[in-house]
Amino acid sequence: MKKTVAMPSGNGKGELKLELVLDEELGDKCGLYAKVTIPVGSTLAYHEHHGEGESYFVLSGEAIYDDNGTKRKIGPGDTTWTPSGSGHGVDNSAGSADLVFMALIVKQ
Repeated sequence: MKKTVAMPSGNGKGELKLELVLDEELGDKCGLYAKVTIPVGSTLAYHEHHGEGESYFVLSGEAIYDDNGTKRKIGPGDTTWTPSGSGHGVDNSAGSADLVFMALIVKQ
């Protein structure tokens, strides 16, 4: 199943595009498996995960990733992991291209 939705970025700026690769097929094992696009000028607000972890695999673009308060640049081929009890966010407000990544949320 592939379904595209646009959603606000929480307390961030702009809108995000999610292409759900799997949805109800995940059952109770995973919370999300999607291709995410954060357009230039947009941000994904810092948020925490509890009872689940999330990984990003960057396909294209570059942005600033906030990993529990430590900021670093991410780009194609980079992988992130945010375990339960930790937080993260993405800032593409100064980017030159959309940031596109695969996101996977797993129950912990």
